[in-house]
Amino acid sequence: MAAQASFAQTPQTVQLQNLTWTELRDQIQAGKTTVIIPIGGTEQSGPYIAVGKHNVRAEYLADRIAQKLGNALVAPVVAYVPEGGYAPTTSHMRFPGTITIPDDVFEKLLESAANSFAVHGFRNIVFLGDHGGYQKDLKQVVAHLNKAWAGTNARAILPAAYYETSSDGYAQMLRQHGIRDDEIGTHAGLADTSLQLAVAPQMVRQSQLRNAPKPSAADGVYGGDPRRSTAELGQMGVDAIVSRTVDAIRQATAAH
Repeated sequence: MAAQASFAQTPQTVQLQNLTWTELRDQIQAGKTTVIIPIGGTEQSGPYIAVGKHNVRAEYLADRIAQKLGNALVAPVVAYVPEGGYAPTTSHMRFPGTITIPDDVFEKLLESAANSFAVHGFRNIVFLGDHGGYQKDLKQVVAHLNKAWAGTNARAILPAAYYETSSDGYAQMLRQHGIRDDEIGTHAGLADTSLQLAVAPQMVRQSQLRNAPKPSAADGVYGGDPRRSTAELGQMGVDAIVSRTVDAIRQATAAH
């Protein structure tokens, strides 16, 4: 009866931070041996999207992916990532609200988190990076971890489908729906804004966006025009990212 009462009180969540250590222990022993580390970034995203865009999106998508997998939990999102220099300011650091850390600090942070999970019984540590600027760092981290973990039960996984679908793959979908490349953009354009409208519409300043002149790189919008963004277009991208990433993780864990 005590065990049943305890089980009944365990929250129905895949978010690791919302569970107690004993609940986590029991879930790992019951087969939840995959943990997803969502990696975002705190950076400018033009005048109309809040600076926490990547953090909220990465956590949301990781949650959806974990629920579909059925055997996964989601670690707290990594919000501090390399975003350029601050002496002098480069890249997104030229805009207020962006936070940056050095690449080596970022890589050590991820390795330490992954080793923490491996020690506690997780076998598949999955990195989902929502931002293009640090993809090379993620590849180095995964290679280093898998070399260090050779001969153990732990494996680091970086499913290429996650970022490929959210960038080039999603852009191709938008083209098939009649969206031009000069609207899609590479940062804070229609693609970025539509995804955010689907995930967290409260982070997009829609009334200002609809009545604004076409933004430019000086506004932090690169190669795109977000004014025709919609949640419907974004949902198409969200669904593709989730389904393709789930398939990629299942293939990787089955091979492991």
